[in-house]
Amino acid sequence: MSLHVKDSTFDHADTNKKKIHIILILALPAVIENFFQTILGFIDTYFVSKIGLVEVSAVGVTNAVLAIYFALFMALGVAVNIYVANSIGAKQVERARHIAQQAIIIAIVIGIVTGIITLFFAEPLLTLMGIEDDVLQAGSTYFRIVAIPSIFMSLMFVLSAILRGVGDTKSPMKISIMINIVNAVLDYVFIFGFWFIPELGIIGAAIATVISRILGTIGLLMYIRKTKEIKFKKSYWKPDKDHLVELLSLGGPAAGERLIMRIGQIVYFGFVVALGTNVFAAHQIAGNIEIFSYMVGYGFATAATIIVGQLLGAGNIKEAKQYAWLCVWLSVGSMTVLGVLLFFLGSWTGSFFTQDQDVINDISIALKVSGIFQPFLAVVLILTGVFQGAGNTKFPMYLTGFGMWLIRTSFVYLLTVQVGWGLLGVWIAIGLDIIFRAVVLLVQFSRDKWRVQKADESVSSGDDCHPQTSKEDISICTNSY
Repeated sequence: MSLHVKDSTFDHADTNKKKIHIILILALPAVIENFFQTILGFIDTYFVSKIGLVEVSAVGVTNAVLAIYFALFMALGVAVNIYVANSIGAKQVERARHIAQQAIIIAIVIGIVTGIITLFFAEPLLTLMGIEDDVLQAGSTYFRIVAIPSIFMSLMFVLSAILRGVGDTKSPMKISIMINIVNAVLDYVFIFGFWFIPELGIIGAAIATVISRILGTIGLLMYIRKTKEIKFKKSYWKPDKDHLVELLSLGGPAAGERLIMRIGQIVYFGFVVALGTNVFAAHQIAGNIEIFSYMVGYGFATAATIIVGQLLGAGNIKEAKQYAWLCVWLSVGSMTVLGVLLFFLGSWTGSFFTQDQDVINDISIALKVSGIFQPFLAVVLILTGVFQGAGNTKFPMYLTGFGMWLIRTSFVYLLTVQVGWGLLGVWIAIGLDIIFRAVVLLVQFSRDKWRVQKADESVSSGDDCHPQTSKEDISICTNSY
């Protein structure tokens, strides 16, 4: 079903109530999906922590490198999400279908390339982290198993983005729930052994993750085949230069933003690793706990990107901005509550992963600092999604580069190496970067410098352009919730 938002409701008393309803329809499935995606990493870390802290560090450094791959996959997902949403908003269904299929082609190519890189360069990539030999041995094995079949990771990001672009956040949610249940069961079976299956340890965790991603890819493809907006056509599988350039030009800055973030993380992770394996394990565990707060922010960011993309595609700038502000405040309120929980429950949650009191204390310190900057993180997540939904992927890239390298990495070095604050200094530096980016994004958005061009220019060409003759009935294409 589709929900309709009319310009005339701006003067109605329950305008914001209706808008919040639409936001929640899109955001809640995305929040639930993010929750189960987070559970996947949480369960991996929990089960692996029962093997030892070396294995926790191995998974942590592997995920830090994998985050670079994810940056590429997510950037392509951002681009196809925006173009599909814009096209649907402008009633250019054929264009949306064509771009979706071209994005799948790119996803396959990127997935194959990253898999080949992993096959030949696993150890050198992990060595960049400055890890100890025992961690390198476990990490390289885990890395190869998880990342050689990168094509499934790439396809999952892009297929989910296509579904969200047409307003369907429920199907990715269902798939996420399914694969995380499968992953949890397989984690236990393969890590610890069951019946005729031997105990595989960290290798078992990797195998469980790969099987889950394969099933997730198949499930997402099945949902896309059922989507009326996206019907695959044989002729659309032929590479189209114009659409490929569109996707790469929009996805390039988004990829740059994430690559800057991930490469910066690798650099300051080196400072954390230098503090010792146990400290890095505490940092990794704290990160896996803190990421639960991200699920709310990313959920509202998903809603903001979809709504802003579709409304700008339909030519309604004023309403797009109102939705964006509502997404910001809803996210800030929700993540503030989560920040309070992180602040007071850090030691308790850390005790689930280890009985080492020093590690638990470090986890608690990290989560207390994290809890304080959660409202600012909410602003960063939502407004980044808004800027991207408006086709402005360059500004978030520049801002992330400045914040990561001149604030976060610099202060990590200053506070940990020079001042000697240890893990406390690392998380304070992270908080300073987030606060800086939140303030800059708010200023730019308030000054109406969040779009790079008019909405109708962003979808001015396509396979079935139909000019908008009226703004009185703007369709936000969503599935019923």
